[in-house]
Amino acid sequence: MASSGSISKNTSSKKPNLSTAAIWNMSLGFLGIQMGFALQNGNASRILLNFGADVHQLSWFWIVAPLTGMIVQPIIGKMSDNTWTSLGRRRPFFLVGAILAALGLFLMPNAGNFTKYLPALWVGAGFLMIMDASFNVAMEPFRALVADKLNSAQRTKGYAIQTALIGIGAVVGSWLPYILTNWLGFDTPTAEGKVPSNVIWSFIIGGLVLLGTIIWTISTTPEYSPEQLKSFDEAEEVNESSNILSDILAMPKTMLQLGVVQFFSWFGLFSMWVYTTSAVAQHIYGLPESDHSSVMFNKAGDWVGIIFGVYNAVSAVFAFILPSIAKKYGRKKTHAFSLIAGAVGLISIYFAPNENFLLLSMVGVGIAWGSILAMPYAILGGALPSHKIGVYMGIFNLFITIPQILNAIVGGLLVKYLFGGQAIFALILGGICFLIAAISVNFVEDKDEIVTTAS
Repeated sequence: MASSGSISKNTSSKKPNLSTAAIWNMSLGFLGIQMGFALQNGNASRILLNFGADVHQLSWFWIVAPLTGMIVQPIIGKMSDNTWTSLGRRRPFFLVGAILAALGLFLMPNAGNFTKYLPALWVGAGFLMIMDASFNVAMEPFRALVADKLNSAQRTKGYAIQTALIGIGAVVGSWLPYILTNWLGFDTPTAEGKVPSNVIWSFIIGGLVLLGTIIWTISTTPEYSPEQLKSFDEAEEVNESSNILSDILAMPKTMLQLGVVQFFSWFGLFSMWVYTTSAVAQHIYGLPESDHSSVMFNKAGDWVGIIFGVYNAVSAVFAFILPSIAKKYGRKKTHAFSLIAGAVGLISIYFAPNENFLLLSMVGVGIAWGSILAMPYAILGGALPSHKIGVYMGIFNLFITIPQILNAIVGGLLVKYLFGGQAIFALILGGICFLIAAISVNFVEDKDEIVTTAS
């Protein structure tokens, strides 16, 4: 039940500081979500190619992910703001999202078993949509939970810990197919239309971890009651009815400024996720555009999992030092530097002499990814009305999904007609977008930033 009443503030108390262990427990579910997300990012293109997609068609299949996010997250955010149950207002959405996402992880690489109903390619794309929509159901309330539970002084630390867990989960998810093949002997078939067993089992393991970690967060993290939230000086009671459209039109200025940064950041990220497998196979391994299933192609796909794991590992380590860097130099300068590092990393792939050089390229990407997952939310949190954190976190996701949808529409056309089928140039375009995002950070107003002297 949503609270109501005239606008008022009670300055009788503040949100208490939470222990580091409590913050880790609160965010542990993000480890499972990101493990599943990493499996999707590193292997969805590969699975779709195995099922018969062409490289310039990939972005069209990937459009389902941001499209579902654009629709789902604002709705889920608004619902979670106004949902009070015995589990609280955010945790019910974690649970439902986890169950559905795990189902998508179990089914997507096994889409070939459903060919008597529809072509495997379309079944796989459908499961991709279910999986990504479910990630969004679980993910948005996690962002809002950090803002619900933590005061301003602990907010950057909370998002940094969340980023660290995201990195850990993504490393495991990214490396799992390689580990199952090279350490545990799972096969990598070369038959057209077959998904390797290491990928299938990776998705099954990822689904189980996703369920386990979210159940851990639900069982260890109580939420504040409506009465407790009213007692905090950061909470507001309001007597208003609004819809998502009116909330969008009334979004805070800082949120709109950050939207520009997010637009170019996520346009670049989408290019990387969709086209790295093809870029590495073509540019590093010298394979033709038509090769989607050879032993060498699957080796390239496994190596992409390794380098994606590296950038996620770097982001996890970088997350631990992000709060101190941001405190000393400011959140805006920290984020701008990080995005420049990511731009250098993506563009350097074009000049890579061999596959091992890509490990170095991913260091820059990892720095950018770690900051993208933390800094925009830390800046945004100080600009949002507390009674609308969920809906505005969901609306903020529009600045993530819209650039991905646009990339999905034009990306394949660019690769086919402008880049001559060479996916490496999509990665260079992603690096250029990171540079534009870095410049845009300078125009963002950070309302509650506290910076110590750099001396």
